[in-house]
Amino acid sequence: MSSDPQASRPPPTPESSPERSQAPSRASASGAVEHAAPAASTGGKGRSPADRDAEPENGVFPIVGIGASAGGLDAFRRLLHHLPTRTGMAFVLIQHLDPAHPSLLVELLVGATRMPVREAVDGELVEPDHIYIIPPNCSLGLHHRRLLVLARREERGLHLPVDSFLQTLADDLGPKAIGVVLSGTGSDGTHGLKAIKAVGGMTFAQDEHSAEHFGMPGSAIAAGCVDLVLAPPEMACELARIARHPYLRQPARGIAELPGGNEEDLGKIFMVLRTHTGNDFSFYKRDTILRRIKRRMAVHRIDRLAEYVRYLQSEPEEIAKLFDDLLISVTGFFREPEAFDALREKVFPVLFAGSDVERPVRVWVPGCATGEEAYSIAIAMIDYLGDQATGTRIQIFGTDIDAKAIEKARAGLFAEPLVAHLEPEQLKRFFVKVAGGYEVAKPVRDLCIFAVQNLVKDPPFSRLDLVSCRNLMIYFGPPLQKQALQIFHYALEPNRFLMLGASESIGARADLFALLDQKTKIYTKKSNAPRLDPALMPRAFQSPVGAPVLPAAAGASEPIDLTEATDRMILKLYGPPGVVVSGDLDILLFRGETGRYLDPIPGTATLNLLKLARRELAVELRAAMQEARTSGTAVSKSRVWYRRNGIDAWVGLRVLPIDDGGPPDRLLVLFEETAAAEPGSVPAPGTTSEPPMPVDERIVGLERELTSTRDYLQSIITEQERNNEQLKSANEEIQSANEELQSTIEELETAKEELQSTNEELATVNCELENRNHDLAEANSDLGNLLVSVHLPVLILDANLRIRQFTPQAGGLLNLIASDRGRPIGNIKPNIEIPDLDTRVQTVIDQVTPQALEVQDKDGHWYSVRIRPYKSTENRIEGAVIAFVDVDEVKTSEARLRRALEQEQRLVALVKDADDAITMQGFDGSIRAWNQAAERIYGYRESDALAMPIERLIPPEAMALYRETIERLQRGECVDPFESTRMHADGRRVPVQIHPIALLDTRGNPYAFATTERPASTTDT
Repeated sequence: MSSDPQASRPPPTPESSPERSQAPSRASASGAVEHAAPAASTGGKGRSPADRDAEPENGVFPIVGIGASAGGLDAFRRLLHHLPTRTGMAFVLIQHLDPAHPSLLVELLVGATRMPVREAVDGELVEPDHIYIIPPNCSLGLHHRRLLVLARREERGLHLPVDSFLQTLADDLGPKAIGVVLSGTGSDGTHGLKAIKAVGGMTFAQDEHSAEHFGMPGSAIAAGCVDLVLAPPEMACELARIARHPYLRQPARGIAELPGGNEEDLGKIFMVLRTHTGNDFSFYKRDTILRRIKRRMAVHRIDRLAEYVRYLQSEPEEIAKLFDDLLISVTGFFREPEAFDALREKVFPVLFAGSDVERPVRVWVPGCATGEEAYSIAIAMIDYLGDQATGTRIQIFGTDIDAKAIEKARAGLFAEPLVAHLEPEQLKRFFVKVAGGYEVAKPVRDLCIFAVQNLVKDPPFSRLDLVSCRNLMIYFGPPLQKQALQIFHYALEPNRFLMLGASESIGARADLFALLDQKTKIYTKKSNAPRLDPALMPRAFQSPVGAPVLPAAAGASEPIDLTEATDRMILKLYGPPGVVVSGDLDILLFRGETGRYLDPIPGTATLNLLKLARRELAVELRAAMQEARTSGTAVSKSRVWYRRNGIDAWVGLRVLPIDDGGPPDRLLVLFEETAAAEPGSVPAPGTTSEPPMPVDERIVGLERELTSTRDYLQSIITEQERNNEQLKSANEEIQSANEELQSTIEELETAKEELQSTNEELATVNCELENRNHDLAEANSDLGNLLVSVHLPVLILDANLRIRQFTPQAGGLLNLIASDRGRPIGNIKPNIEIPDLDTRVQTVIDQVTPQALEVQDKDGHWYSVRIRPYKSTENRIEGAVIAFVDVDEVKTSEARLRRALEQEQRLVALVKDADDAITMQGFDGSIRAWNQAAERIYGYRESDALAMPIERLIPPEAMALYRETIERLQRGECVDPFESTRMHADGRRVPVQIHPIALLDTRGNPYAFATTERPASTTDT
């Protein structure tokens, strides 16, 4: 489901999230008044009209399942505070609790509502206007509106009590189930909301602004299974309003009734859907369609169908949301495991027995949704083949009309709860653990090809070995079911397999498929069934209306082999006429002149042999065929009397079972004419003949035989007519279609040739795509390793400022998870504050000018944010790339250098303004620094002093002390202040007190020394 905000009536509040809607003022006011009014916890006295309106009809009331985790208690209290005391609904809170400590939820919630609050008890019947709390260290279920307290259940270390309860809630209540997910971490509740939405229930999630932890609500919203995203107060008002909506108050028998409209309004909805999506839902199950439409009307506070039609026309986004609702399907890996056991035992041995290396085993999964069924068949086949899987070619085609579901199927990425029930060995062998769940391993994905296809509109696949169409046709009306079965029959190879769901069957199309396994609904294709009805063919297979059928050119037939022509002549002259019949005694093939033995009766046309045969032969034919079928051997009747053109005649009957590997119970019936003996004729020598009987005796015997035959035949006819009553309607449809089939055979053959050529082209294209996919996989692998190895947080946005990709380092820095892909960057709460990020990124995209700024995270860590435009291979700007470079050490070094510089500046100022002479001298006798006080005391300017050696200042008698001082300083010794003499520029001796200090380099070694020299108080000498 799209995450774009939904335009709902009245308009959403500014802080609305996906499909957020605001409760009308009437409901809000009503809720406040009802909550404030005193009312007893039970009983019906003193109820206001609004309370009475909320009472459920026929005792069937909605139950609201509420899931929460971290931060959910406060949200639930706010929800209860704004709920009316009597809504006619029951509330069950599923909170993640510590299994080792008792729960205090009941005590904490009693003060938030006037409704009774109690901890759930095993077997307790749920009552309206009551609140039930899950006990600690257990799971909670619902069966026939009774709470079931179950032992704590974990799958691969995951305890998902919200999903578990919401699933049972959906199974038990169907459309009257309501699911709510409040604040919490993780993804518990997502699959439970999917189940509730699949059965027509309503779903809610807390919005990001009010949720303390957005993990659980965000996961459900990203999965597209949430109808309304609201804060707890608005959610309470919306629940109170929905409790009074006809969708939840109507009894089950009212589902098929139009909600305040007529058939024309329903037709308009079908037309709008077909125009915008290309799919016609007119022949889907009416109850299912109306339930989905009423659900959408309840979301938007619409009671009449005509008003909803106008809303569809004014809000194009609602068309897509209704389309998504109509396509909701519940699927999973290895759903109904007994079906896969039957595949391994009865289907796979046939498919892979001496399989042709050049011809792949082809499987079609129509209505595959997100691909779990197709991947399950692929895994089952690989597991069955074992070491032979590498050398066996397998093609599995998964199709669906939902493009978003097909994209998920192609990605092959499934959340951890979806695969939690699989065996550890299956997970290890066929899946790869990645961020966000488990990805189907590449060898399995390579077997599966997913495409968007309409089963009843687009051309089907051909030359298939298995069609798995489970739980799809239950949503089809009878015309679509018939058409789908015709398509499957056309697509399958002879004697190949069709697998349906547990609630599905082939209905009246037993002429197309034979039952192989009753429990798992596996059928085999009948090869003698009629070909595809052109009226039910996809449009791509039909010839233009009125297109002439060209006759075959004269002389265009292929030459016939001489031996074959000779055999045909011999069979025609000497072979007995006969027919081939099926197990239902329908004639499949005529051989020779059978007209003398067959006499069609007036009425509905038929190919049943017993109805076509002359009445005198029917009894003997039935008996002979029954005996041949029972014994499995040839049966002969030597002289069977019948009348032809008013003349007595005799014929010999021979019935032979046909065993050629085709369908069972087929028989060959031969008619061998026996000449009647002429009166007074003598048998030829060496032959035997029955003696002629007197005419009167023969007439009596014949009349007796005729009477018994008529009685027996009448009983058989009565029984046969009674058995055929159930098939009469199906036979009429088949007979009416046979004439059209004959005229389209040539067109089908032409279409078949075109399809074969198209398939060859597609095979070439597929080969090219496989090469490109291989290159793309290598490029993606290189890019993934590059992004991981650079250890840089990098975020890639698309042109709409939605998250396209990010590195693992960016996930931690910006608080991102795998499900955040596709979300607007403005909806993310990162750990680092970037001012005006949306505006900056949009500016970079629009002006193609990189930007850079420095920001700090919540811990004071510095990053340089560099925003650059994202260029495609076609040199188009399709987004932006944001890189976060860690500059914290650079910033720290800059601060340290700045402090050192400031300290040096203060030291320079101190030295410059000091009253004492401060100098820096090298151990080589050079002067390296000279302040103003030194100029005043010794009379040398700074420039002159820096250019002369220190010896000019030291008189000869002080030179020894100077050298001794230098040696001590070089050794690293500390020298105490001492008095000495220095020479003034004018030649005077200046007594000074000298304090020398050694200067050390970074390794601690003296490299120079500084002196502080102050004139002594004594006079010059």
